[in-house]
Amino acid sequence: MNKPKQLTFPWNKNTKVTFNNFYIDPKNINLVMDLKDVTINDDFFIYGVSNSGKTYLQQSLCNFFQQLDKSSIYIPLNEAIKYGVNILDSIENIDLICIDNLELIEKNLEWQIAIFNLINNTVLSNSKLFFTVSKDNGSLNFSMPDLDSRIKKMQSYELFEVQENNISAALQHIAKSRSINLGEAETRYLLKYSTRSISYLIKILDKLDNTSMELKRKITIPLIKEFI
Repeated sequence: MNKPKQLTFPWNKNTKVTFNNFYIDPKNINLVMDLKDVTINDDFFIYGVSNSGKTYLQQSLCNFFQQLDKSSIYIPLNEAIKYGVNILDSIENIDLICIDNLELIEKNLEWQIAIFNLINNTVLSNSKLFFTVSKDNGSLNFSMPDLDSRIKKMQSYELFEVQENNISAALQHIAKSRSINLGEAETRYLLKYSTRSISYLIKILDKLDNTSMELKRKITIPLIKEFI
């Protein structure tokens, strides 16, 4: 039986995000290398603070698998929970299954049983699982001990935030990867007067890019002042 390349679900997955667009802080190099290594058969459990890039990595890996002609699925639990556990039915034959925000089911036994069954089924089908949480696996507290045990046996990584001294390089990398012309003076101004958070800076960068194209204006300091 042929495996589906993509499945349609009632939420959006960004099909444009890639590893090339992701700034890899030196502390995260080994993690990204292992994610891209298709010879590694281990499941992945990745933890990190909110807005550290966990969702972006999952969606990048989904798109990476698609380029390799492999099937993938991205499931954000904050959305999937609304539709019930049946949304996980018969997905174990997908090559890559990415499930975001696993901590949201810590108190939900029905979903814990469904995830536990999915783990068992993917062992038989040889699919790869990729879970993310906003806390480390030692801090998770599932009410189902068997699931807790399975999760703790997975290959675990911490996704580190971009280090303070690398934020400027990260912003320049992201701008260049999106063909956004952001000068050094504009970068310095943006970093000096806005929140030094990559997720926030990317949102500002997107707004600047859209406005720049609409108004046919370069991204300048006066334009930046309109958004921060």
